[in-house]
Amino acid sequence: MQVETVRISRRFQGPPRSGNGGYACGLTARRLMGTITVRLKAPPPLETDLRLESSMDQARLFHGDSLVAEAWRAELNLSPPNAPSYEEASQAAESFIGFTQHQFPECFVCGPQRASLDGLRIFPGPLPGVSAIAAPWIPDQSLSGSTGYVDHMYLWSALDCPSGFALMPLPDGLGIVLGELCVSVVRDVSPDDALVVAAWPIGTTGRKRFAGSAIYTADGALAAEAHATW
Repeated sequence: MQVETVRISRRFQGPPRSGNGGYACGLTARRLMGTITVRLKAPPPLETDLRLESSMDQARLFHGDSLVAEAWRAELNLSPPNAPSYEEASQAAESFIGFTQHQFPECFVCGPQRASLDGLRIFPGPLPGVSAIAAPWIPDQSLSGSTGYVDHMYLWSALDCPSGFALMPLPDGLGIVLGELCVSVVRDVSPDDALVVAAWPIGTTGRKRFAGSAIYTADGALAAEAHATW
């Protein structure tokens, strides 16, 4: 069992007082290999020492004695749609609903109030003729890991918020929060790569809503995919 102390910087917030769900999931899964599911149990606090316990097959993130998230190795069976082109994603992003109504406008991933080179600024909008949304994304150099590729925590982040926007609009008065994210990283991507992030609704069971999301390279190759439970 590996035990380490980690912190979620305010840069990586989702709601004002907690970490972005995708980032927190990626942080919890950082020592695990393969396809991983992470279940969030509590809002991940910012600028606070957290304890991450990891083994070969599972990990748990704690704030004191409180469990924040748990992760385990899993399988993912998705059928991502054909990759939109970078130009199609750029056009779709012009109609991002968050430009006019956004619950967390300073979110690290999708907040329009975040500056370039600070937030990811992924703004998915509807694609014509299909039930899917898409946005362009060029990760900056600050997202590079020790290998020189974009750290997988940021791929988890990028897969999170678009899956939520794929479920909108919601019935009046209804809100959603990320409960679980299962991610498979297929290939590494580099800072300054031109990427496309897409998401699509999958279904509803009771209070749970499901969506898929994917990251593609500019030539349409799948880089990462996710199944989200909201």
